[in-house]
Amino acid sequence: MVLSIMHLFSKVKPGSGMVELKTLNLKVRHGIEGDINADPISPRQVLIVRYEDILDFSIKPGKLRENIVVQGIHFNNFMPGSLLTFESGAAIRLTFHCEPCKRIAHLVKSLKSIQGKRGILGVVIKSGKIEVGSNFQVEANKFPALSENPYERFLNFIIKIPSGKVVTYKQIIKGMGVDNSYLRAIPTYLKKTSTADYPVHRILNSKGYLITYVNQQKSKLETEGVKVLSEADLLSNFNNFVNIKDYLWQDDTIYLE
Repeated sequence: MVLSIMHLFSKVKPGSGMVELKTLNLKVRHGIEGDINADPISPRQVLIVRYEDILDFSIKPGKLRENIVVQGIHFNNFMPGSLLTFESGAAIRLTFHCEPCKRIAHLVKSLKSIQGKRGILGVVIKSGKIEVGSNFQVEANKFPALSENPYERFLNFIIKIPSGKVVTYKQIIKGMGVDNSYLRAIPTYLKKTSTADYPVHRILNSKGYLITYVNQQKSKLETEGVKVLSEADLLSNFNNFVNIKDYLWQDDTIYLE
């Protein structure tokens, strides 16, 4: 069966609905041009659903907040790790399943019923324009699938932070591909992560301050060449921080291969 694009959507501003379009411009190290979810380090730049799946649930295209609706692709080939290549040369790496959430609860009898069929997220690995009616090819198992477990994606992201660089909570959230609500989970993740196996000391809070419960963070960062500064608060307590602009790790290629 021919694999083809049936519908295309984009979300252009916060709080707005999905806008149906005839074409989308995919940009490597970015995502969908003009879409609010475009981000160079995110593994969820694009959401793709099978038309066959939404048909089973009598869900109208666009209601799952997807960007691309495709038809003809076999369920067994539509999986994290697959590569979708379009006629223009644009290509998307599928990363992990989009988790059912309360935003779509009104569309199904239960969120459990749509588990695994809510669509798969992806990263643009080759630029190009895609359009409704055009065809594409799929290669299964072309890449490693990202874990469906957010904590595993947290570990996968932070292990890549190089010596002499730092990241903030906000970057980690983007790199994990989760909602901002997960900011509350980061301290818990940090506390249960082995400092011997992962560079936890290279993580700062969202304002660039060191984390009080990370042992020897200041000395470890300074050993790697990171300058740690100090400032007094209103109670004359001294807080350590790093000038983020000088040491921030920004790698927009981490999901390209």
